[in-house]
Amino acid sequence: MKVILCIPTLNAARTANILVKAIKDQTWIDLGVQIIDSDSTDDTEKIFKELGCSVHTISKTSFNHGATRQLALSLCPEAEFLIYMTQDSILASPDSIIKILSYFEDNKIGAVCGRQLPHFDASPIASHARKFNYPEKSVLKSKNDIQGIGIKAAFISNSFTAYRRLALMEVGGFPSDVICSEDNYVAAKMLLAGWTVAYCAEAICYHSHNYNIVEEFRRYFDIGVFHSREEWIIKSFGKPEEEGKKFVISEMRYLLQHAPWLIPSAVVRTGLKLIGYKLGQREQVMPLWIKRKLSMNKGFWKNE
Repeated sequence: MKVILCIPTLNAARTANILVKAIKDQTWIDLGVQIIDSDSTDDTEKIFKELGCSVHTISKTSFNHGATRQLALSLCPEAEFLIYMTQDSILASPDSIIKILSYFEDNKIGAVCGRQLPHFDASPIASHARKFNYPEKSVLKSKNDIQGIGIKAAFISNSFTAYRRLALMEVGGFPSDVICSEDNYVAAKMLLAGWTVAYCAEAICYHSHNYNIVEEFRRYFDIGVFHSREEWIIKSFGKPEEEGKKFVISEMRYLLQHAPWLIPSAVVRTGLKLIGYKLGQREQVMPLWIKRKLSMNKGFWKNE
């Protein structure tokens, strides 16, 4: 079984050694590492090469969440399974890789998402997001589960997800024209094509973001753009509003117990996320300069 770990990077020198050490500590012994670096200005390329990783460099302006990961797929033709991570995802235990790969013993499984724990410096708001989206219990999701859990069925994250190459190729690989959520796009395609998507709570990494309020707004603007342009996901899986309500209720309960002083800012944050999402859904009527201003992934608009 040939397995390649694919990681897009940009100025990742600060965490490169920690990231690779966690990879080399894995009990899975035959694990290649393919770095796709967006023309970093620090020592990222040099460090990863010295650590034994394969490095392919692209221009920063050519980076695209889907297309860059598809490039990694094409650079690793020998890989039967590919595990996608990000430069700020750190494997948390030596058996994380072997645990996530064990699910592929079931030939119906096309992708397996690992569990994310918050980094040690995560804010209470960031910690709750990990707790809500990455629970302690593993689960298998198939086309039959869509009616019951809606859009949550297609939720996975390329911060730590393994893919069966055959399944990826069958659904057309990663899209080259999405602003974000290329992982959810692929999972949705797989489910509709009859594949099973797994969540493995035993395969663990550390990954979280302490987004500020403006960054959250921009992130949800991009998600709104994604859902607006990929209407088939909403039609097939349902709207995300119900899942959003569950998240807000869970967040309020969590903050009430762990950080009640953050509740007012969380309320404001929730409102701005909703506004950002709704604006993103209506991006067709906006001038391009405004969309660039509101978006987190500003490079996406260069070809518009």
